[in-house]
Amino acid sequence: MTIVTLSQAIAQDSTNALDSAVGNTPLLSLQRLGASLSPRVKMMAKAEWFNPGGSVKDRPARNILRAALSEGQLNNGKILLDSTSGNMGISYATLGAALGIKVTLTIPASASPERLKILRMLGAELELTDPLEGSDGAINVARQMFAEEPGRYYYANQYNNPANWHAHYTSTGPEIVQQTAGQVTHFVAGLGTSGTLMGAGRYLRQYNPEINIIAVQPDSPFNGLEGLKHISTAIRPEIYDPAFADELIEVSTEDAYEMVLRLAREEGMFVGVSSGAAAVAALKVAADLEQGLVVTVFPDAGYKYLSESFWEKLP
Repeated sequence: MTIVTLSQAIAQDSTNALDSAVGNTPLLSLQRLGASLSPRVKMMAKAEWFNPGGSVKDRPARNILRAALSEGQLNNGKILLDSTSGNMGISYATLGAALGIKVTLTIPASASPERLKILRMLGAELELTDPLEGSDGAINVARQMFAEEPGRYYYANQYNNPANWHAHYTSTGPEIVQQTAGQVTHFVAGLGTSGTLMGAGRYLRQYNPEINIIAVQPDSPFNGLEGLKHISTAIRPEIYDPAFADELIEVSTEDAYEMVLRLAREEGMFVGVSSGAAAVAALKVAADLEQGLVVTVFPDAGYKYLSESFWEKLP
């Protein structure tokens, strides 16, 4: 009789795992936010906080883990190692705990206390990196740790791992087509690893080449939009193709913060700052249309950001 480990069993039959709850998130209409738009223009957002780990990052984390397990990359007690700004780490730790996989993360020390507490609660080992170096600093530390002990770690490398964008190609993109009955005309997504934009965008463009793909990034290398990268001044993810998007919109930290408040009070959606940035860009795109259906992605809810000082300045 063949002895099968828990990780192997779950990899073979994912319907028994927590990861079976990942995806198929609601697509919500932004009715009040788009009240001043042309009556033939609609805005909608994927509510990714409905994933079990609380963010869109459950999708690539699940796919990366599945690929690593099927390829034997996590055999012999290897530890999954990666850099994170928070959400991807929570997804790794959530799914890793269900699979019995140890997780070590490099994360800027400036990450919100809520994120750090959640990660520790889930059992992740944390290596706090220089907050002034942001996500790039965490990437460099993870690379160094792997270089020093390659036999100890499986370096998931979310910024360069094709399983990242492929997760969105096989889930996020098809869900958007199905939930809009194929009527989506514009897709707006923030740039972090770029996995959401590249994966869902590729699927949508294949489905209908007329769909416009719009990327969103902060308007400055120094910003308060946790989870997003100013691509032109940061370490560029290998999975990102700068020529892919039809348009690149830059959003200020202040505008994203203001939009977070608007979404909470006008739509009843308490979201994170990267969702606010996505909504700013989506509204800008929609305002220039006479007709169309603009779909964006809200990566997470706002609960992990309650300690941020900008909340105190809100009316």
